[in-house]
Amino acid sequence: MHKISIPDHITKRVLKRRGKLHIYDRLAGRSTALIVVDLQNIFMAPGMPLEVPVAREIVPNVNRLAAAVRGAGGTVAWVQMTGEGMRAWSCYYDRLGPALREEVAANIARGTEGHALYDDLDVRPHDLMIEKTRYSVFIQGASELGDELKRRGIDTVVVVGTLTNVCCESTARDAMMLNYRTILVSDANAALSDEEHNMSLANVLTTFGDVQSTDEVIAALGAQAAPARKVAAAR
Repeated sequence: MHKISIPDHITKRVLKRRGKLHIYDRLAGRSTALIVVDLQNIFMAPGMPLEVPVAREIVPNVNRLAAAVRGAGGTVAWVQMTGEGMRAWSCYYDRLGPALREEVAANIARGTEGHALYDDLDVRPHDLMIEKTRYSVFIQGASELGDELKRRGIDTVVVVGTLTNVCCESTARDAMMLNYRTILVSDANAALSDEEHNMSLANVLTTFGDVQSTDEVIAALGAQAAPARKVAAAR
């Protein structure tokens, strides 16, 4: 698991602007979606070309969050990076050497072992299954997630997955720009190093939303539900 370390000057700046560290300390379950980004074999299975070893360590927290969001009446969306072919996104594949380029293309296509979600994830039949073709699931033309969330009345997104500093941060940035209340989960995202992971946490906390731990997100879901339970008990 990553060692979380957000610089003190970032925390102080956020506190000065907001008056508190966490702006989303109460989450309405029915309007909240957990977006699970790219926890596929190509990024998680040992020996795969784009393996992120820490991604395997976040699986228990991702499953806990999925259970909590479902229990609160929210939506869980499993997002899979899906290759369109080298020509459709040539500027991405041009960054890779010839051997890696072929290996990635062969493992990111729909129906391949690399494209499949990692086995230890707790995927349920009523969860959303979303394919995306770019780093951000919200960039125009990349996926159908935005339309699905609108239909469900979602205004809050909790982003987990890998890589923290690539697809997860890109998704969190675009979510905020589309006016979603956005949370990046500190111990349910994974990068290739602590430094890269923490830089993304700092970026999101400073400008694009909130950064919370798994326990804090689950507590925020419970905090919103508690008043409703008290009202129901009083009737």
